[in-house]
Amino acid sequence: MTKGTATGIEHLTEAELLSLLDLEQLPKHIAIIMDGNGRWAEIRGFPRIAGHQEGIKSVREIMTLCGELGIGALTIYAFSQENWKRPVPEINALMMLLEHYLQSEMDALIEKGVRFRAIGRVNTLPPSALQWVRRAERETLHLDKLTLTVALSYGGRSEIVDAVRRLAEDCTKGLVQTEAIDETLLEGYLSTQGLPDPDLLIRTSGEARISNFLLWQLAYTEMYFTPTLWPDFRRRDALLALLDFQRRERRFGRVTPPTPFPSGGL
Repeated sequence: MTKGTATGIEHLTEAELLSLLDLEQLPKHIAIIMDGNGRWAEIRGFPRIAGHQEGIKSVREIMTLCGELGIGALTIYAFSQENWKRPVPEINALMMLLEHYLQSEMDALIEKGVRFRAIGRVNTLPPSALQWVRRAERETLHLDKLTLTVALSYGGRSEIVDAVRRLAEDCTKGLVQTEAIDETLLEGYLSTQGLPDPDLLIRTSGEARISNFLLWQLAYTEMYFTPTLWPDFRRRDALLALLDFQRRERRFGRVTPPTPFPSGGL
């Protein structure tokens, strides 16, 4: 877990940072908690929705970078179940922004080979927003260059509860035997079925928590926390996060064997 940026390289240009990347050691799946949109707007004296509008530019840049680097999956936390507690005018504005994004970006998603997926209790979205979400899923279903998964009305605990409920129903129907239940089987009932677990989680705005996001999937994910607010998080910031990721030793619970002494001893 890292808070900050990759030490000693912050002064390098974007091109120099890119040249340092090991293209054979990139994450296959990046998850992002896009935090700080409202604070970005308030600092500038703008309405909070302006921060979310500016944050869409960051989404575009990170998507493009993932496509260029061959990173196959990007999952972003767009609207949590807890976000329904926000003021109604802000929620309405966010739903309108979601619709506008899908309407305006549909052709670009298709052109770039991006499959759009939504996870969460999506059916709780307003009908118009839900209609556009389902349309985007249908029209990009065949694409496979990048899978963009957007968490909407999402909560990690409720995802696990929903998965267990569906599994229990299949057990009741006799489709699954209880002795067959293991981690792999349960994973097949999660909303991220078919995706690898995230290798890297990025959270912007300086907060160092995961906020009920992908609780099952983040079991062995490397975490990177940066003080940069999401609307200011662009390609260069993402490159710093990727370089920090490549400095990690990912053991997945294993112990790295000690380096043997050369023959002959010391």
